[in-house]
Amino acid sequence: MQLNQTLNEGLKRQFQVTVAAADLAARLDAELDALKGKVRINGFRPGKVPVAHLKRVYGRSVMADVVQNTVTEANRRIVEENQLKLAMEPQIKFSENKDEIERAMEAKGDLSFDIAVEVLPNIEVQDHSGIAVEKQVVEVEDQEVTAAIERMAAANRAWNDKGAKKAASGDRLTIDFVGTVDGVAFEGGTANDVDLVLGSNSFIPGFEDQLVGVKAGAQKSVEVTFPEGYQVAALAGKPAVFAVTVKTVSEPGELVIDDELAKKFGIESLDKLKEAVRKSIGDELDEVSRTKVKRQVLDALDKLYTFDLPPSLVEQEFNTVWGQVMQDMEARKTTFEAEGSTEEEGRAEYRRIAERRVRLGLVLAELGAKAEVKISDDEVTQALIARARQFPGQEKQIWDYYRKNPQALAELRAPIFEEKVIDSLLAAVTVTEKKVTREALMAADEDAGAEEKKADKPKKAAKKKAE
Repeated sequence: MQLNQTLNEGLKRQFQVTVAAADLAARLDAELDALKGKVRINGFRPGKVPVAHLKRVYGRSVMADVVQNTVTEANRRIVEENQLKLAMEPQIKFSENKDEIERAMEAKGDLSFDIAVEVLPNIEVQDHSGIAVEKQVVEVEDQEVTAAIERMAAANRAWNDKGAKKAASGDRLTIDFVGTVDGVAFEGGTANDVDLVLGSNSFIPGFEDQLVGVKAGAQKSVEVTFPEGYQVAALAGKPAVFAVTVKTVSEPGELVIDDELAKKFGIESLDKLKEAVRKSIGDELDEVSRTKVKRQVLDALDKLYTFDLPPSLVEQEFNTVWGQVMQDMEARKTTFEAEGSTEEEGRAEYRRIAERRVRLGLVLAELGAKAEVKISDDEVTQALIARARQFPGQEKQIWDYYRKNPQALAELRAPIFEEKVIDSLLAAVTVTEKKVTREALMAADEDAGAEEKKADKPKKAAKKKAE
């Protein structure tokens, strides 16, 4: 087998592979000889079938295996002999000359094909000590803990039937309803035995207001208009009528906050419940803060590292991002022009996002390899358990799916790997804490645009190569 490099341009490499007819014939005979003891052919004793006869019967299919094995061997040699780190699977191109291919399949002519590969760039790890980030810290206030516990108590308090009394704001109704648009019932507009607390704003604007003052057993025609931005596009902005039957009217019982309330949540006392709530709120705020710190770190890395990107990786990532954008715009029934832009500008913007994600993915992969970041089986198992819990009643199916699909399991490993690399980076950069209010922290999070958030998701495929 001869390997000749025919292209070395940027991150692209191409090799021409030539296997002489004599080599093909030898490989074919070796495979057929190994086949003798495995096949049973009438008229021949086991292991005594002549190779020439085997060639007539199985030659074509065995030669196909020879060609496939030859391609695999060529790929391996190209990678090993040239010390390449591949960005994508090699692309194989055989001759378009059918006569040439036919002669090779009969081991009467040379087999020639091209192998094109893209390699990962060499990334020189930079000095990160100059990176400085600000971590916003929020102190959990007592009133926030109190408000959370009051909501928990409200959700667990008793409701007392009001009998024939009128419903007031804060009361709970149990209702049946049928919604229609232009006199026609629509999908999702009919339900029975629905509990609705008046004033909770859980229904379409205007719906609950029209039920204040009703009594149990009443029938009410509620007229509303769906918001322009309603999630079901077919209903957005349309007037609707709901025929409502009020089955019961209940008023809230006394709000009781004591040790018994804590025990309903599996906690021994009210004091312990307060501690748990405070920690839960703190963890949520810390997660928001970490997201902002992580974005600052990724922004700094994006500015610090410049290198050629594998075109196929960028194209693959762009197609993924662009597909998500198109689905989102279709769901919202909008266009680039309606949002003051053009598709050309959109493609350019999202290609920059794809390039950023690939760049950061490669950088994190390199940094993770240098830091010898490892992911334990237990960490993957915990991630799998968390994923399965997201699908109540389907835990076993989810578990089996991931266990039987290495690629799907790798998708669980990728974010764990990324967070560990970020942790190692935070130990090397300057982190300054700044106390802020909850409003300031959350406002900063909301200010980050959708494009920026998408750009903060580095390419996972590159990270998996470093594990």
